[in-house]
Amino acid sequence: MNKETTRNKIPQIAFLFWIMKICATTLGETGGDLLSMTLNVGYAASTIIFFSFFLLTLFGQLSVKRYIPVLYWSVIVSTSTAGTTMSDFMDRTLDLGYTAGSAILVTILIAVLVIWYYSEKTISVTDIETFRGEMFYWIAILFSNTLGTALGDFLADSSGLGFAGSNILISSVLLMVVLAHYFTGISKVALFWIAFVLTRPFGATFGDLLTKLPEKGGLDVGTIGSSLILFIILAVLLIYETFRKRKPVIESVD
Repeated sequence: MNKETTRNKIPQIAFLFWIMKICATTLGETGGDLLSMTLNVGYAASTIIFFSFFLLTLFGQLSVKRYIPVLYWSVIVSTSTAGTTMSDFMDRTLDLGYTAGSAILVTILIAVLVIWYYSEKTISVTDIETFRGEMFYWIAILFSNTLGTALGDFLADSSGLGFAGSNILISSVLLMVVLAHYFTGISKVALFWIAFVLTRPFGATFGDLLTKLPEKGGLDVGTIGSSLILFIILAVLLIYETFRKRKPVIESVD
């Protein structure tokens, strides 16, 4: 693939991107819980199902030569649903716990980013110029979403903050990242990946806030109702994203 073709496969990193990312990852949380817990499929079987869905959508994304919103965001949703069940399988079925699971996933994500950097000389999402770089991008996204699930569960269940408290904490940290982006000289690439990881536990805790019972600090909308609401919101945003006029080259986050 040439540089222009590969770059055109990634959406513009702007406000709408982050809204859709939060919506997609929250849908991944409620969708993953719907299959594994509400429908009682189990974490292992759900992981196999969602990871297969991830591979299917990834194959489609890698096969095209331009940014197709429905396809791109289908991969994001699939990494989020797979990440939800993968994290739950590690933390609950394998009984690693949220702390150990998060530590393992942090190590894996850092390793992926380091290998990506030494292989491609950059981990900027605006400088993905090769098939190998695109593969590193999606592997990093998969593990960042899996890590985000573990972090969200740790904050909501083990830290004592609860779902609402976790949302407030993560929202505050995300606000600091935004301020750092505009008012400091901190690497925009580093801030992007920090925000990308943190929006996943934000989605996880927000999903828990929607689905859990009131006595556990939730709103008791349920996994089915929450997933349906989030799907409709994401579908509306995808329609808007598909038909709005776009510039051919995304803005740099360097």
